[in-house]
Amino acid sequence: MNESFVLKNEFAHVSVQIDKSANGDRLLLKDIRTGKVSYFDPLELESLIWTTHKDLTILLDPSQTRWIDEADDLE
Repeated sequence: MNESFVLKNEFAHVSVQIDKSANGDRLLLKDIRTGKVSYFDPLELESLIWTTHKDLTILLDPSQTRWIDEADDLE
């Protein structure tokens, strides 16, 4: 693993690093507040670049994703 760096503002506090342990390099993002980790490969990152801010609106609403019980995701 490489060194990480931290990005934060009044709404989020995340660490970012490049993970080289998979078949190819990917980005490892960690929510410092909750410890939740997500990995993004180059295709996922490129897809993010091509989205519009309007496309991201639902993701930025914490009531849609952050405040739900993870058990609800299994249904």
